[in-house]
Amino acid sequence: MKKTPIAIVGCGNISAIYFKNLCTVFDNVEVKACADLDPERVAAKLAEYPSVKSATLEEILADPEIEIIVNLTTPQGHFPVAMQAVEAGKSVHNEKPVVLTRDEGRQLLAAAKAKGVRVGSAPDTFMGGGIQTCRKLIDDGWIGQPIGAQAFMFCHGHESWHPDPEFYYKVGGGPMFDMGPYYLTALVSLLGPVKRVTGSARISFPERTITSAKKYGQKVDVEIPTHVTGIMDFASGAIGTITTSFDVWGAEVPRIEIFGTEGSLSVPDPNGFGGVPKIMRMGAQAWSDLPLTHGYADKARGIGPADMAAAIAANRPHRASGELAYHVLDIMHGFHDASEQGKHIALESTCGRPAPLPTGMLKGEMD
Repeated sequence: MKKTPIAIVGCGNISAIYFKNLCTVFDNVEVKACADLDPERVAAKLAEYPSVKSATLEEILADPEIEIIVNLTTPQGHFPVAMQAVEAGKSVHNEKPVVLTRDEGRQLLAAAKAKGVRVGSAPDTFMGGGIQTCRKLIDDGWIGQPIGAQAFMFCHGHESWHPDPEFYYKVGGGPMFDMGPYYLTALVSLLGPVKRVTGSARISFPERTITSAKKYGQKVDVEIPTHVTGIMDFASGAIGTITTSFDVWGAEVPRIEIFGTEGSLSVPDPNGFGGVPKIMRMGAQAWSDLPLTHGYADKARGIGPADMAAAIAANRPHRASGELAYHVLDIMHGFHDASEQGKHIALESTCGRPAPLPTGMLKGEMD
């Protein structure tokens, strides 16, 4: 099998699982180089993966062998790095959110189309066994016609554990832009695109104190809403709600539930790949656990870039597409805009549901 040469830009906290999977699990890609502004981070990756070479971003962009750049920079770096990749004739898979603003998203997708390259974005967790199983259940009619959905992500922020948590409280961060993509991408993959939104948002704590070891005691000014509730009108007719918060000390709520005319479906945590789907069908007295119909139930971050490489080779659409990521970005901005303006927001974007993965795929295999 041909291995697509790729490079990783950004060797921070999230990069560990990408390196592991793209270097040792997915057999259709080969990590040729990595870059980071911090040379110590690069050195640590080279010690762990000696086949990968150190490079600057400029060297990666100029390397004719490298076909895909996996962009794991902080959110502020997603657009400039991705645009440079596209302009160099390379496809790019960004961490989430794909970019910070709608205008950046439009520019990036237009540039990629003009250059004949691809844009992808995390999260790729919707390709995991848990959500793919739920997708099959919905498509096979187990809960009838979906009529509604709810999603919740509650925690008290990341400053207690993340070594560099400041960006979570700047533009491009906050619970909606940090964690919302997992939930919204899952919902769009399950129910299709959204046509209209409204919402309310607030900053509950204007200042945060870092308690993780590296920067213990440092203060962070909060620039982005930290408690956000949104309402979505899906094009299919279903109505969904989502709340994301960095202000909650504890809660007992489901991650995602889908309600249909003939039953209800409990969807596993979209921040992971596996989990146990649960169903309560019409007439049942209790929830039933369901076995997974798909693989990739373990930590499989990196499946998005691997799928992009397989899609380029097969000349088919890739699943974690730029259009999907842009639609999710549009939804998130819509919640914030609706809160500021006090009205419903008709979305400018749409996208198709990404194709489901085949059942029975083996570890490391891509169709």
